[in-house]
Amino acid sequence: MTQETIIYLAREAISVVLLVAAPMLGLGMLVGITVSILQATTQIQEQTLTFVPKIIAVMVAILIFGPWMLTIVTEFTQKLFYELPNFIN
Repeated sequence: MTQETIIYLAREAISVVLLVAAPMLGLGMLVGITVSILQATTQIQEQTLTFVPKIIAVMVAILIFGPWMLTIVTEFTQKLFYELPNFIN
């Protein structure tokens, strides 16, 4: 296995991880900013007020984007197994 192959595999794996994690992180960040603005305007500083909505938002993102994320990871794995004989040389 050459250096180029290892770099290619690492780059593809990182891009798949970022692509799969983006919906959950984005929605969690959006909810976090919204709750922070709400807390700043009402001066309520309760820790559970920030935690619970983010968890719910991430769970909703998993439910909505779950099939798409599974497809991305499955395609990457199939491509990896298909190209495995080329990597050994």
